Amino acid sequence: MSEVSKRLTDPVLAQLYTQARTFSHWLPEPVPAALLEQLYALVKFGPTSANCQPGRFWFVTTAEGKARLRPALAEGNVEQTMAAPVTVIVAYDTRFHDLLPQTFPHVDARSWFAGNDELIEATARRNSSLQGGYLMIAARALGLDCGPMSGFDAGLVDRTFFADGRYRSNFLCNLGYGDRTTLHGRSPRLGFDEACRIV
Repeated sequence: MSEVSKRLTDPVLAQLYTQARTFSHWLPEPVPAALLEQLYALVKFGPTSANCQPGRFWFVTTAEGKARLRPALAEGNVEQTMAAPVTVIVAYDTRFHDLLPQTFPHVDARSWFAGNDELIEATARRNSSLQGGYLMIAARALGLDCGPMSGFDAGLVDRTFFADGRYRSNFLCNLGYGDRTTLHGRSPRLGFDEACRIV
């Protein structure tokens, strides 16, 4: 198959990247649970090192869940999060390696991590960040808009939602149908020569 035939069409690239925006205002349209299941069905295929899949995704959709999340939010993120149909807690499993016999059965990959807390933390955080990125692109592909956030008290989120300490929050991402009438002009992006080198 040629490179040209593999290329996505410009309208698809626009939906995923060039015309996609970060939203902080939301239309009052719910996101069905079935769509969230479709979302994860795509996310799970994104590559992670040794197929470790440490990402865990708590979809906060109820008034009760939002009330529990609210005290952990930075002041500037409260209104948009309370209005969003879904807030995803993108977290990671600190015991992901216990599942490696299932997810990466070719070798004894669990032994690479057992007892090495520094490697577990670095691997879990890096790969759950990747999975959070996959989640946003998959959400856009399914017609949803995204509003990722890092303005929150991760320790409080963890104590509130992950009391046993196994999971740790990485970042939050609001999902829904963004109100495009509230958008400002797109902020500038760095050019190729500013951000890249071919070596």
